[in-house]
Amino acid sequence: MYDEILLTTDGTECSVQAAKHGLAFAEAFDATVRIITVINVQAAGGLFDAGGVTADYVESLESRGQKMIDEIADLAAPTTTVRTEVLKGIPSDSILEYAEDGSFDLVVLGTHGRTGVRRVLTGSVAEHVIRHADIPTLTVRERDERVEPSFERILVPTDGSEYAQQAVEHGLSVAEAFDATVHALYVVDTGIIAPRLEDHIPETVRAALETEGKTAIEAVESQARRTSVETVTSLTEGVPEREILAYADEHDIDLIAMGSHGRTGLDRFLLGSTTERVLRGAPSPVLSVRKPVTGE
Repeated sequence: MYDEILLTTDGTECSVQAAKHGLAFAEAFDATVRIITVINVQAAGGLFDAGGVTADYVESLESRGQKMIDEIADLAAPTTTVRTEVLKGIPSDSILEYAEDGSFDLVVLGTHGRTGVRRVLTGSVAEHVIRHADIPTLTVRERDERVEPSFERILVPTDGSEYAQQAVEHGLSVAEAFDATVHALYVVDTGIIAPRLEDHIPETVRAALETEGKTAIEAVESQARRTSVETVTSLTEGVPEREILAYADEHDIDLIAMGSHGRTGLDRFLLGSTTERVLRGAPSPVLSVRKPVTGE
């Protein structure tokens, strides 16, 4: 599933931690790794620097960037093929352009980076990449305190849609590679259906939603049975992102794999905004799988 993985770094501990996760994926899937950093020369020169930056200064920035990359490359397994490159430009745009120009199957990002000249990856940059990249993104928050990556329990929220199905396939593939257990979760989002009715949802509506939820998680179970992946299923009710985060925390989830778009209308569940809110609050890395939207 992952043959070419793109790692991004700015030298911060957060991006190093993200790179470790990406390298673990590379080793598990026997993937080739490309490591990049982005030097924002315009920002380095300063908004009011009429003289701009000198060639020597740009060279020093590139040298520092290469050092950051080399430190990540040194963490790779001996069997992993690694290539590196220092880019110049606006980080979010450069990462997107680079990812889409290549044959990458996964982009790995830290969600926070330095401020000032050496800044490359911030939460806003990561979210921008997630919104627009047509390939999956693996995002690691700086609050992730694990010394080494661990993928024993993978949470896959689902609403049964084709968008969620994309994430299910990725979640099961990762689980199989790491011999992990998949937790399939469906959240009955009654609030979006009848926000003014509070808890007084007609039983016929509630029953229909629960039936749909059971169908969605049974589909995950059925797909998992075709592999060696063990599954745990759960159906709950509430605000989707809150329930996803609460489940992840309660069950010590190591990775959340979810689609970044879902169906529209009354049965909508997995929205881009929902995924972003999960990303901001998740105690574990998030694998976001975005299905391209026609006409986008």
